[in-house]
Amino acid sequence: MHDPLLVLGSIGLVCAVTITISVHGLRRSRTTRDFYVASRRVPPWMNASAVAGEYLSAASFLGVAGLIMAYGTHGLWFPVGYTAGFLSLLVFVAAPLRRSGAYTIPDLMSLRFPSKILRRLTAIIVVFTGWLYIVPQLHGAAIALSATTDLPAWLGPAIVILVVLPTVVSGGMRSVTLAQAVQYWFKLSALFIPTVFIVLRLGVGDASFIPDLANAFEVQLVNDTQSSTYRTISLVAALMLGTLGLSHVLVRFYTNPDGGTARRTTVLLLGLLAGFYTLPIILGIVARAVLPELGQSASADTALLQLPSALFSGLTGDLLTALVAGGAFAAFLSTASGLVVSISGVVSQEFFGGTVRGFRVGAILAMVLPIVATFVTTGLALAGAVAMVFTFTASSLAPVVLLAIWWRGLTVTGAVSGMVTGGAMSLAALLAGHLLDDAGLTMAVLQYPALWVVPLVLVVTMLVSALGSQRPPENTDEVLARLHLPESLKQGTTQSS
Repeated sequence: MHDPLLVLGSIGLVCAVTITISVHGLRRSRTTRDFYVASRRVPPWMNASAVAGEYLSAASFLGVAGLIMAYGTHGLWFPVGYTAGFLSLLVFVAAPLRRSGAYTIPDLMSLRFPSKILRRLTAIIVVFTGWLYIVPQLHGAAIALSATTDLPAWLGPAIVILVVLPTVVSGGMRSVTLAQAVQYWFKLSALFIPTVFIVLRLGVGDASFIPDLANAFEVQLVNDTQSSTYRTISLVAALMLGTLGLSHVLVRFYTNPDGGTARRTTVLLLGLLAGFYTLPIILGIVARAVLPELGQSASADTALLQLPSALFSGLTGDLLTALVAGGAFAAFLSTASGLVVSISGVVSQEFFGGTVRGFRVGAILAMVLPIVATFVTTGLALAGAVAMVFTFTASSLAPVVLLAIWWRGLTVTGAVSGMVTGGAMSLAALLAGHLLDDAGLTMAVLQYPALWVVPLVLVVTMLVSALGSQRPPENTDEVLARLHLPESLKQGTTQSS
């Protein structure tokens, strides 16, 4: 059994640093712009660290290794898709999104279309997506705490809630940005240090300590027998496009000073993500060799937490376990903080006039449903649960966001039709896939619907826009110029006129 005092000390350190940073943010957050977008003055290196901090959630920290344990090579596609999503963001969204000058995704849609219905629908999808995404973070906290200490599982989500709410309420985006940047580097260290110890153990240690240790890197990853070409392509498509619809990720690009820095942020971010994801892949492969029994059970997500004590006895194993547990809680805290900021911003804008008080009320409301859902649901695999959220956002928000930025012909009716079609079809398919007792291609089509739902949404949106009676707003060309022209060119045009 792990030393619970060391684990609690590591978790407590992460929580204390997060709260300390939030107090610092309270002193510096004075305006509405501070709370929503940190006054749009976050430099690329810090913003990249902060985006990585909130994006590397429970699914990334614990779930990737858990999926490799359970499904072998199929689990390797998750980090590929997660990272590739930001390549899509770099190419299609980052700079236009920053140039929009918006605070939230509903603000972006309102910039294109003066429609209350479209704005409210966008807000509902953003809040619903955020709620869905918070639940795996709370489940992850319960798993991490119960697997490393004798404390009850419910205490894990309670710790996350008690730290996240004061952090967000006190300083908004400004305090959350600094906290998430610090948490990324802590998470990276929490996996890098154990990886170094384990690699050295594999290379120069006593192979008789663990019977399978000598062959750890020679164990063949077993392919999931139900996987298929369709399943893999659809999964990667959902993860790539789903990133474009994650409001807590997109809102971070509003904090850059201009479109150019938004692109530099994304380039730096790709490097940070690639460096991080190498670690859970290595550790997942080793865990598959050392702890093969976990791959056949529901506790595969605890692989990283159990691996240090399986390879090292005594204080070394306890310290490495405590470090991994602390990193896991940094993942839960940073992602949950970003989600709460995103939901709070939308709730405040829609129902409280965009005030700081409304932002704080929204933060409290953002946690209510996830708390209830956490205690009435049981664990899908962490990465699998997050993949469902990515599928929903890839189907509902992402196609319309892309068309709003790049297609002049989009109309309000087309956008509403696309969002409703994508949201309804993806949820129906996911629900059917988990209720039906079937296998093969039919099950894959239902459980991984992005490959057919996203093209359907694009066709519906474009046909309704092109064939309907509505026309794009008269200021469409002006708005698109604002999204795509570099800031320097727009300033020069303004001065000459």
